[in-house]
This record gives sequence, structure tokens and C-alpha cells, in this order.
Amino acid sequence: RGISSDERPKRPLTAYFRFLKENHSAFRQKNPEMSNMELVKKIASVWKELPASQKQVYEEARKTDWQRYKEQLAAYKAQLTPAQAVALKEERRRRLAKRRSFRAKRELTVLGKPKRPRSGFNIFVSENFQESEGISPAARLKQLFDAWRKLSSSQKQPYLQLAEDDKVRYENEMKSWEAKMVELGREDLIRSRKQRPKKKTAETAKQAETAKASSRETKAKLKLKKSEE
Repeated sequence: RGISSDERPKRPLTAYFRFLKENHSAFRQKNPEMSNMELVKKIASVWKELPASQKQVYEEARKTDWQRYKEQLAAYKAQLTPAQAVALKEERRRRLAKRRSFRAKRELTVLGKPKRPRSGFNIFVSENFQESEGISPAARLKQLFDAWRKLSSSQKQPYLQLAEDDKVRYENEMKSWEAKMVELGREDLIRSRKQRPKKKTAETAKQAETAKASSRETKAKLKLKKSEE
């Protein structure tokens, strides 16, 4: 209690990042038309060509800061109780997991992974969601959820059909995308067989429909029995 991982001493910058931080403003003034990505690439190129003697200046600064960092870290850890050390270790683990998850999602976006299919309700919301003055987005979403529940089966059908069409779109796009990932050597991004939807045969669909009908009939009978009691 009273200790946060934010108080933990920060690791010193590497030699390259020191050079980047120190020279970023000057490069920006000389190349105002460049995007941030282009500017960083240019600075990295200059660093790569920098003589070893000039790089050594930044490396020595890193070593000095690294020694100071180790002393500060030892002092920081010495003040922690065993319970605090465990709690901070868990907090750090959660932060790293969140960071890895964010990087993984960003990588998939860059690689152009298809967007997941929308449900009938999602499509209904996207078509009817309009922010109203005095109503928060959460309240508006609740209104739409209540409205969706009150729709009859026939009224929901167009949205459910659109959702089914979107599933087909998603599967087709995923097959093409996964084939591309195999070509790029990224088999780690391919879905396992368990994750892939099973194709429904006519008989399977008929059995599912029969089961649903039987379930509805059973519920109706129970409801009737309760009302009689």
C-alpha cells in the first residue's frame, strides 16, 4: 500500500534512442515536410552511418545512467515488503500482458486481417444509433437493446439474414488472408481446425431446427402448466 510501479526507476535509454531524442527537433526543422515515420527512418539511417567514435559518446552516457539506475532500483526494492513486491510483480505482469495484446492487435490490423462478422443486433444498432442530446451513448444503447428485444421474429429476420451474409463474407476473406499468411511464413496466425466453423449439411440444419422447435414446445408447455397451477 502506498507503493506504485510508477515509482519504480525507469530504465535508461539506449545509445540510439539518446541520439534520436537529442536530434529529433533539429531533423524536424530541416525536414518539415516529412511524416514522423519518414523522419525516424532518416534519423536511423544517419545513426547507422555515424562514426564509432561519435556513437561512443552516447554509449558512455548510457553506461553512466545504467549504473545509477541499478543503485536506484536496489534502493526501491529494499523499501518493499514481501506483499508489496508480489503485488507490484503482478501489476507489472498485467501491464506487459496488456501491452503485448495491444501490439498483437496492431500487427493484425497492419497485416489486413478481415473484420469479424457482425451479429444481427450489431447491424440493428449501427443502422439505428443516433446520438441524442441529453442521452449518453450507454443509455442510447440500452434503448436499442430494449427495442431489439421487442421486435418480432419477422422484424428481426432481415438483420439476421444480413448477419449470415456477413459470416460468409468473413469466411471467404479469412481463407484468402490465411493463404497469404502462409506465403509470408506466418502460420502462427492461422486458425486451428477447432476454430473453423463446421459446414452444416441439410440434415444437420434440419435436426437443429427440429431441436429448436421441440425446445419452444417444451417451454410453452411449462408456461401453460405454471399458469394452470
